[in-house]
Formats: sequence, C-alpha cells, structure tokens
Amino acid sequence: MNRQMNQKSGAARRPGAQGFTERQGEYLAFIYTYSYMFRCSPAEADMQRHFRVSPPSVHQMVVTLERAGLIRRQPGVARSIELLVPKDEFPILKWLEINQSNPL
Repeated sequence: MNRQMNQKSGAARRPGAQGFTERQGEYLAFIYTYSYMFRCSPAEADMQRHFRVSPPSVHQMVVTLERAGLIRRQPGVARSIELLVPKDEFPILKWLEINQSNPL
C-alpha cells in the first residue's frame, strides 16, 4: 500500500546519478530556463501553468526540491528560488537553445 501511495504522489523515485528524479530535473530545468529568460526566478503559479498541475502539486515539488538541497528559497520573499545544482547536471530545455556558457 505504501508503494501505491508513493506512486500516486509522484514519490516513486528512481534517482539518476545526479541525485534527483527525472521529474525533479524537469522542474530544475524550468527554473533555470525561466530565470535565464526573465532574470528572476519563477513563481509557483508560473510552474503550475507550465506543468499543468495543481497549486498543491507545485508547492510540494518546491518543498521537495528544497529539502533535497537542490534549491534554496528565502522565507516570505516572492520569486526567491535559487538553484543549488550546477546547470550542467540537469536537463536544459533543448528547444530554447540556451547558450550555457553565458552566466545568468
């Protein structure tokens, strides 16, 4: 039963060598790409629209990423997500053709 609950919540994990799941990598890539494009980190509402998920789903993912040490946030500060993972360790959204040699 516990395994079924984990699968429903997206907690069934097969972390890669980099220490995060494929879905977590997608969120990291989105945060990086959004920050690159708009020069500020995304709000949870931006992630909700992009991934087409509910607000609680996005919030849970953000909390999970933070607890895993993949991002950092400032409590009470909007758009304060900071990536703690080197950009070459997560999947970049290829269709944007971002030049990774340019710093954020």
